[in-house]
Amino acid sequence: MEAKDGSFSFDFRGTYTAVNPPTELAYTLGDNRKVSIQFVANGDETTVIEQFEAEQTNPVDMQRVGWQAILDNFAAYAVRTHRS
Repeated sequence: MEAKDGSFSFDFRGTYTAVNPPTELAYTLGDNRKVSIQFVANGDETTVIEQFEAEQTNPVDMQRVGWQAILDNFAAYAVRTHRS
C-alpha cells in the first residue's frame, strides 16, 4: 500500500480464510495476524464491522485510525460507484 502522494508505503499481504458473499470476509496477514469483516444489511444501508489483531510496533489507536481511513475510503468509493 502507498500514500497517494508517495510519501510512504508498505507491503500488505495476506491469505483469505473465509469468503462468504455477501456477509463475510476473513484473512490472515503475512505476519499471521487475523482480520475479519462482517457486512450487515440494514435496509438500503450496510454496516461494516471489521476486527483486526493489532501489531506490536505502533500504538493500537494509531492502527485503528489507519483501518478506519481504509474503510472511509472504501465507503466513498462504493457510494460513487453505486451512483454512477
